[in-house]
Amino acid sequence: MKYISLLGATGSIGTQTLELIREHPGHFRLAALSAGKNIDLVRKIIEEFEPKLVSVQTKEDADTLRSEFSSKITFVHGEEGLIEAAVYKESDIILNAVIGSVGLTPTLQAIEAGKTIAIANKETLVTAGHLVMGAAKEKNVEILPVDSEHSAIFQCLQGEDTKEISRLLITASGGSFRDLNRDELQSVTLEQALNHPNWSMGSKITIDSATMMNKGLEVIEAHWLFDLEYEKIDVLLHRESIIHSLVEFHDSSVIAQLGTPDMRVPIQYALTYPKRLALQSAKKLDLTEIGRLHFQKMDMDRYRCLQYAYDAGRSGGTLPTVLNAANEAAVHAFLERKISFIRIEELIEKAMERHEIIRNPDLSAIREVDRETRQFVHTLL
Repeated sequence: MKYISLLGATGSIGTQTLELIREHPGHFRLAALSAGKNIDLVRKIIEEFEPKLVSVQTKEDADTLRSEFSSKITFVHGEEGLIEAAVYKESDIILNAVIGSVGLTPTLQAIEAGKTIAIANKETLVTAGHLVMGAAKEKNVEILPVDSEHSAIFQCLQGEDTKEISRLLITASGGSFRDLNRDELQSVTLEQALNHPNWSMGSKITIDSATMMNKGLEVIEAHWLFDLEYEKIDVLLHRESIIHSLVEFHDSSVIAQLGTPDMRVPIQYALTYPKRLALQSAKKLDLTEIGRLHFQKMDMDRYRCLQYAYDAGRSGGTLPTVLNAANEAAVHAFLERKISFIRIEELIEKAMERHEIIRNPDLSAIREVDRETRQFVHTLL
């Protein structure tokens, strides 16, 4: 039995993780969870899975839930509550599925506590990859990727020598607007942006997929997870999302990981690694049904957010923090219909241009740069 601390239990990755726990009651147990403001769903999760610790965003919600449920369940709130869920003593593994840089501190605390980390929170490695991977190495803690692309690379590298990698090829669906040119992007709507052709994801990640920032964050994440320079990490447009990523080796061999677009597969692999577990509810891949797979070189001018991510990653220091914070603030504004879709990348560019990079930042410097960047973007709205 593996006991899980699930951060972001009511989000897309969180609910799919709960599906896996439901499907494999003899293998997984939900020990602790964190959630935001979706208290109705939290109630249902508590009733079904009976976790021992629950963290929510506000004290009021924690007090309400405490009055409704057994005294055997501990209810906490805020950032401290999120950390308590991450380091919960009975948990074997923490699955970090929160959205945004709020996932950084709980991850660092969980590493300090010696917990295995299944990471679905891109922003943690983007903003502070040097701190996270350094701490994991020092504590001998495993960082297991949950994103389908990084899970694919991780699976392709089993039994391989990473020194023999020639390059990584991260695939991208192209998002909601992959068939539109830049002129056509000027008038797109929020509803159109949220209509992803292949994947069912949360709203923030779906918008990031449309701007290609999602892929940019994955490039930076891959840099830290697999200890490779950016010149060895490429992005390939692949409309069908069947090949999730590929690894090319020095001898020109290429190994790819394929599967139907189903996030439960990489989530489960992270939870069961190094073993595999049958997933009867997943659709099997039938290549004869698909017939053809298509590939296309990425157009960096069309997808400028991807270029910004490469620029930030290569520059290093605090610039990836600026990239992430500006993107979060801009996407939030778009989701609230305050700005146009194309304005997202403009705000990110302005934030990056004004920033003076701090080399080898500590956690306090990262937090301050994150705060300042968000404040700057808000002044431009």
